[in-house]
Amino acid sequence: MAQTQRIFVAGHRGMVGSALVRLLGRRDDVELIVRTRQELDLTNQAAVQAFFAKERIDQVYLASAKVGGIHANNTFPAEFIYENLMIEANIINSAHLHDVQKLLFLGSSCIYPRQAPQPMQEQALLTGVLEPTNEPYAIAKIAGIKLCESYNRQYGRDYRSVMPTNLYGPCDNYHPENSHVIPALLRRLHEATEQHLPEVVIWGSGTPKREFLHVDDMAHASVHVMELDSATYQEFTQPMLSHINVGSGVDCSIAELAHTLAKVIGYPGKLTYDTSKPDGAPRKLMDVSRLQELGWKARIELEEGLKDAYGWFIENQSQARG
Repeated sequence: MAQTQRIFVAGHRGMVGSALVRLLGRRDDVELIVRTRQELDLTNQAAVQAFFAKERIDQVYLASAKVGGIHANNTFPAEFIYENLMIEANIINSAHLHDVQKLLFLGSSCIYPRQAPQPMQEQALLTGVLEPTNEPYAIAKIAGIKLCESYNRQYGRDYRSVMPTNLYGPCDNYHPENSHVIPALLRRLHEATEQHLPEVVIWGSGTPKREFLHVDDMAHASVHVMELDSATYQEFTQPMLSHINVGSGVDCSIAELAHTLAKVIGYPGKLTYDTSKPDGAPRKLMDVSRLQELGWKARIELEEGLKDAYGWFIENQSQARG
C-alpha cells in the first residue's frame, strides 16, 4: 500500500483481532481504527452505518464474532446465530454503502459438513449436514461468506473470506466451561502443577486428531490474503467458492497435545484418559494447499506456540481465569 490506509479491525479485543492489531500496528502505512463494544454496538445497524459515514474507512478486517465452546453453543444457539448474522450483515453492508472496496471476513472451519472428507477442502462447503452442536454459528459464518460473494458479484467489491482452523495464543479464552481444548488443558495442567496433583484426567481416549494454528500466524495469513492482487486471488478462487482455508496443514492427537503442554508447563504427574467421555470427530484437518499455492505457509511450530500462549497466561492470570 503506497499511501496510508485507514483500516478498521472489528473485534480488536478478541484473540484474532488483537493479533491483527499487533501486526498492522507496526506498519507506517496503516492508521488503525478500533472501537470497543461499549463505543460501538456492531449489532445495531444505525450505529454501524453512522460509524462508517464518519470514519472514511479504506479497509475492514471483520474479526468480531460471538464465539464459544460446545457448552456455550448448545446453551445459547439463538444468540450465536442472531448476533453473528447481525454483526457481519451490518458491517459488510455498511462497508459497501460507504464505498469501502476491500474487506476480509474471518470465518471458521465449522462451516464444513460433519462428515467432510479429510483433509477438508474448500469445495466441501454445502455438501452435507453440519455438526448439530454448533450449526447456528456455522450457518452464520456461511452467510458471511455468501454476503461477501454477493456484494462482489453484484457491485464489483473485493470482499474476501478466510476460514481458520483451531486457533490459540495470546488473549485466548480460558473460561472453565466455555474454552476450547488448548486453553482448557493448559489451565487444568497449570492448576494441577500449582496444587501438586498426581494425576490429570483428560476427557475421551486421547486418540482424536486436531489441527492447531498460532493466532499470530493467522494474522499474517489474513494480511497476506487481503493484500494479494485481485488477478491472483481470482485465479485461485471462484465467484461462488471464494473462501480460503487457513491452517498449519499438520495435526496431532489430543494425547500428543496433552503431553506437549505438560512439558511446556512442567507438570510432572500422570495423564490418564476417561474413555466414558465422548471423543468427537476422529479427525479434523484443513486442506491448506490453496493458501500454500498463494505463497503463505505457517511458521510457528506447536511447542513454540504453546510456550508463547503459556507465557501470556502467566502474565495475565487474573484476566485469563475470568
